Amino acid sequence: MYAISLGDDGAELRPLEPWHAEEFLAHLDRGREFITQHIPFGVNVTDVDSARAMLQSYADKRAADSGFLHGLWLDAKLVGGVLFRIFDAEGGNCEIGCWLEPAASGRGLVTRGARVLIDWAFDERGLHRVEWQASSANEPSIKVARRLGMTREGVLRESFLYRGVRQDMEVWSALAPEWRDARARAAHNDH
Repeated sequence: MYAISLGDDGAELRPLEPWHAEEFLAHLDRGREFITQHIPFGVNVTDVDSARAMLQSYADKRAADSGFLHGLWLDAKLVGGVLFRIFDAEGGNCEIGCWLEPAASGRGLVTRGARVLIDWAFDERGLHRVEWQASSANEPSIKVARRLGMTREGVLRESFLYRGVRQDMEVWSALAPEWRDARARAAHNDH
């Protein structure tokens, strides 16, 4: 299987497959409290079978071209991931998301991994719009959207019920032409 280097710090982006179930469960157990603060990702993964089932559901989505998971590894240890939660190739839209255990936060892993997936969605698959949704209370996720150069489109007030509390959800997006223009400007400024 392939691995994409995310820099000189030993960070890699790789597909997260059903055969990673034990490693995925161990990762979620290390970071469960942190990961599930704002999102229910992995909350029902409590044993190897449920880990495998979740990973299989995304393998099925990938086979149907409707979503998929990529793990973030740091020094050969699974520490988080980025995913296409929704992937609509025909409509030209997708929603990207992320999760990370606390020991790996603050290193830019999610931003670097998300950038690879967004480049792929626009350049290889020809999508037009990538969306990022995050609870307004999830400041690390909001910061990633900003670092990626996404545009804040608005707030869906009290639209997401989580842990008995109605959360405001922010909607951020990038469109293919503006993404390519920003990338070209960054490349020009590097010269």
